[in-house]
Amino acid sequence: MKALATSPAARGLEDDAAVIELGDETLVLSHDTMIEGVHTLAGQDPADVAWKLVAVNLSDLAAKGAKPVGVLISHMLGDDDHRFVIGLREVLETYDVPLLGGDTVRGGGERVWGCTAIGRATHRPVPSRSGARPGDAVYLSGRIGYAMLGLEALRDDTDQDDSAYRRPVPQLALGQELAPHVSAMMDVSDGLLLDASRIARASGVTLSLDSDPLLNLAPQGRLDDAIRWGDDYVLLCTGPAGLDDQLEVTRIGEVGLLGDHEVLLDNQPPQGDLGYTH
Repeated sequence: MKALATSPAARGLEDDAAVIELGDETLVLSHDTMIEGVHTLAGQDPADVAWKLVAVNLSDLAAKGAKPVGVLISHMLGDDDHRFVIGLREVLETYDVPLLGGDTVRGGGERVWGCTAIGRATHRPVPSRSGARPGDAVYLSGRIGYAMLGLEALRDDTDQDDSAYRRPVPQLALGQELAPHVSAMMDVSDGLLLDASRIARASGVTLSLDSDPLLNLAPQGRLDDAIRWGDDYVLLCTGPAGLDDQLEVTRIGEVGLLGDHEVLLDNQPPQGDLGYTH
């Protein structure tokens, strides 16, 4: 499909969103699909499904420093559709995002949902994955691994907090604050190591991460899992030293010249899978 995406707005299908210049305005558009049993647990509360569906798309807008304009929703009918509407209303009201349209269908098998989020850039150039340069610092805007714990709690029916998995929080305001300062930015959806490798590949550099600051952002004793699991929806960015003195980010490494590996952890290439891939 990349061969078909020849418009500059598509950014080679290598970014979190499409970016369309329209006169003095810049639109940012993202689309994500969720499948029952893959992105959600089978039988999960549709209210939480609706929340997550919108939130993960808003997170893509956050990674571009964009302000939401509205969303379009694709909903596959099934049991407890009223719960989906309840969750949809909650997330739209929480982030003051209008529902602009979409589609409703009925079908067999696992349920599928889609969302297109439309945003307006608050800073130009709109951050991409491809701007990281040697000498930049690497920053992370929140905790990792807690969605992993949430899934385990929900799956195993324990009393542990499962909200990070069920109802992720898109960092829209922070993304807009970061946009004028970063050289590259994306949200962490498929695992920190894997998403760091995506910035590295797009930018032609190596991202060297340090485990010491990451230990404070991950569940105790679960760092190795947390840096690979994903579903965190925090922002990973590169930029000048000192951003962590100005904004709510933690410095977790630095950008170097491209070497034999796109990502290093404590100066060594990570072993095993870097994150979640379909």
